[in-house]
Amino acid sequence: MTTRTVALIGLLCLGTAGGFAYTPSVQAAVDIDVDVAPPAPVYEKVVPRPGYVWTPGYYRYVGNRYVWVRGNYVATRAGYHWRPHRWVQVAGRWHYEEGGWDPD
Repeated sequence: MTTRTVALIGLLCLGTAGGFAYTPSVQAAVDIDVDVAPPAPVYEKVVPRPGYVWTPGYYRYVGNRYVWVRGNYVATRAGYHWRPHRWVQVAGRWHYEEGGWDPD
């Protein structure tokens, strides 16, 4: 092996160990419709935090069942408000609507 090859392998290993991997940050919109209503929301104690907004927990439909996703705090965005994730009944089925930021 040449010195150049060894150096290249070392850099590749260093990059991988250091977490320098490319991860796309694209969030795809997915339509989910389910025949069964989601369970009642799980109670989560919320303590106000200046500069943050609480994004309530919600149920995701994974495989063939609902799974609770805990709420969390996210930094506020000037000129925007948080629209919670939700399930809406449409034509006898339950349709999932992704939460997100909406302009005020």
